[in-house]
Amino acid sequence: MTKKKLIDPKGRISSGLIAEPVDVINYMDYDLRTVMDKPRSRLAKHLGFNQFQFVSAMAPGWVFGMAIVDLKVVGSGFFYLFDFESGQMFEQSFIQPLARQTEIEPYPENGGARFRKGEVLLTIEPATGGRNVRVNAPGNIQVDLELREDSEPLRLVCPAGYSGWVFTRKSAGLPVQGEVRWGQQIWRTDDNSRGAIDWSCGFMRRETAWNWACLAGVTDDGVSVGLNLAAGVNETGMTENALWLNGQCIKLGAARFEFDRYQPETNWRVTTEDGKVALTFVPSGVRKERLNAWVLASNFRQFVGTFQGTVEDDSGKKIPVAGLRGLMEDHFARW
Repeated sequence: MTKKKLIDPKGRISSGLIAEPVDVINYMDYDLRTVMDKPRSRLAKHLGFNQFQFVSAMAPGWVFGMAIVDLKVVGSGFFYLFDFESGQMFEQSFIQPLARQTEIEPYPENGGARFRKGEVLLTIEPATGGRNVRVNAPGNIQVDLELREDSEPLRLVCPAGYSGWVFTRKSAGLPVQGEVRWGQQIWRTDDNSRGAIDWSCGFMRRETAWNWACLAGVTDDGVSVGLNLAAGVNETGMTENALWLNGQCIKLGAARFEFDRYQPETNWRVTTEDGKVALTFVPSGVRKERLNAWVLASNFRQFVGTFQGTVEDDSGKKIPVAGLRGLMEDHFARW
């Protein structure tokens, strides 16, 4: 069987939603050029291609998040767990110069991702119908989670800047099983636990900023819900916004985030222009990071909290979202 590649034989991409799985991100075949139309070198293409994966698991009492990032000049990995009962955020983050021991295979459907620093190992590996997420780190930190039933992701290619592009593959509301051990404490998933996967790569804009929302859980009426919303990124005539109800993906319109950037611990409001999402987010904890180092900069705040409000299915039925856990993000990046 011929594998589906993102870049065509002439070095071009076709932007928009992609219904069929993309097997290979053959980015070195892309006809990347400068703003003055001069072809870029193979080295420039290699160094300019960024990749990251973020996975999360949301249970009624806790939220776990983990990322592996390859920016070529630097690699990074972080993971955290927020416990709603104690209000405590457990987190660790690591940097690898020149992205040493950082690997993200360019296969969105069946590729793995690995980050190692010393005795710390983070992995995201393909599994039947989903992903296995594992962490091993000193201090008796062990994570073993399996995200399943990843059958209806949203796949999208968007132009980025003058000659770049971003490919993203998103899923939310996935059943998740496993546990997180941190020291002497253990958090286990239950029947209402759900997860999300964010697989993104491309020749991204040198400077960009975005807001992002993700939730995953089961409503009081037993509906499995997943949500991915973004504003400020992947919006060139299309969006990456989607709602998953019992595993079915529903495309959404543009999202609007209302919050106070300088008092972000106050409540947020997020809606979509098609009226299908009307939610309030109450933050409980935050993972934040500021980096200003020559070519790279990041002002990153990812809030863990609780959503209230409604989402709407394709028939127009409003589904109450009361107490489901999720994430809100405010991020500036220069890479």
